[in-house]
Amino acid sequence: MLIPVLLFALGLVLLIKGGDWFVDGATGIAERFHVPEIIIGATVVSIGTTLPEVMVSATSALTGHGEIAYGNAIGSIICNTALIAAITVAVRPGPVDTKALKTPVLFFFGSAAIYVVNTYVTGYFGRPLGILLLAIFVVYLVVTVRQGFRNPVEAAAEEEETKEIEEKATKNSMGKDILLLVVGAALVAVGADLLVDNGTLIAQALGVPESVIALTFVALGTSLPELVTAITSLAKGHGALSLGNVIGANLFNLVLVSGMSMTLAPFYIPESSTLFGVNASLVLDIPLMLFVMAFLTLPALKTKKLSRYQGIVLLILYAAFCGIQFTM
Repeated sequence: MLIPVLLFALGLVLLIKGGDWFVDGATGIAERFHVPEIIIGATVVSIGTTLPEVMVSATSALTGHGEIAYGNAIGSIICNTALIAAITVAVRPGPVDTKALKTPVLFFFGSAAIYVVNTYVTGYFGRPLGILLLAIFVVYLVVTVRQGFRNPVEAAAEEEETKEIEEKATKNSMGKDILLLVVGAALVAVGADLLVDNGTLIAQALGVPESVIALTFVALGTSLPELVTAITSLAKGHGALSLGNVIGANLFNLVLVSGMSMTLAPFYIPESSTLFGVNASLVLDIPLMLFVMAFLTLPALKTKKLSRYQGIVLLILYAAFCGIQFTM
């Protein structure tokens, strides 16, 4: 038991340091190319922080544990939104760039519609669906990057940013920013892997059911990169990067993580637990996933800002979700 605890602690240290370097590299690149932070957050940062989910889910699917791959993706989306984004919003609510926010939100709900219809109609996650989701992932990357360069930062803001860029250029070269990004992503991935593996061993030793581990411990473990990135971004004053990262990571969990798992090893929807006599995934997990994303993003698109009450409500929902998981 001592070794898993020590490796768990090591994973946490690697995550914190990796997250710090990753944010520095990402924001450096964003400033250098005049790309809005939320765009960088929704692409480069999201890919890096989603690597643990990809590795865990792909490995789980290939070893015949489709319930882990499924629970990890759904649970991570709920965790990212109702815990990580909620912390960001509760601590530092404020205006959002709705132009940059629309694309990942539209792609998420479009992909979710395909995912949900398939889940409720067939209950089977086959290879054709996986390939379709991976194709959506590629299209999203192309669209988002092109959008980022077509809609540069407002002229007034650019003038102020120019001074910051020149200042930063004297400290960090382009090569150093890229190195920080790559090394940071590697540390985040290794740290998350150590946390998930040893966190799961600790949970099993304490007698926690596997279905709960998949939707809570594994999901939280693989979402720790997003949590560390969110906290680091807040501390450095980059709230937009944090929000873009969370929304982008949610989309990637749906199209990249799930798509990769289905393509490698198709599986049926797990039925490890029930609620009111029905598969808990159909009456709790999937509806909650859709609700928390809608509650976070739709009001923001309308009012062009995030409010503290959204963060508080989402945190309460996440606590209730975890409580229900442990009592089923």
